Amino acid sequence: MSFINRKWTPAQADEWTKEDWITVILSPIAYVLLSLGIGLSFLFLTWGLVLLGVGIIVTILMHWIIDPKLKVISDEYEKKQHEYLEQLEKNARWEVHNG
Repeated sequence: MSFINRKWTPAQADEWTKEDWITVILSPIAYVLLSLGIGLSFLFLTWGLVLLGVGIIVTILMHWIIDPKLKVISDEYEKKQHEYLEQLEKNARWEVHNG
């Protein structure tokens, strides 16, 4: 799947891309397949196990597509949060003076 981008910069990851659209399409499909698969599996129907298996595969595919993008966004957020907390700590200790 070379048409799926797996390397992102924070600026790129913040943009809406085809990977987001693919995930938007796969998400409800995975939800329905998993729900029906679990329900029908409880009724001991073969189709339930098939739907459950396909639902698991679709969920893994969806995660494989969107996870690199989410990790980059999360790492960038954590970095900004860490910098903010360091600045807040300096302000609370009066280490920074009017400037």
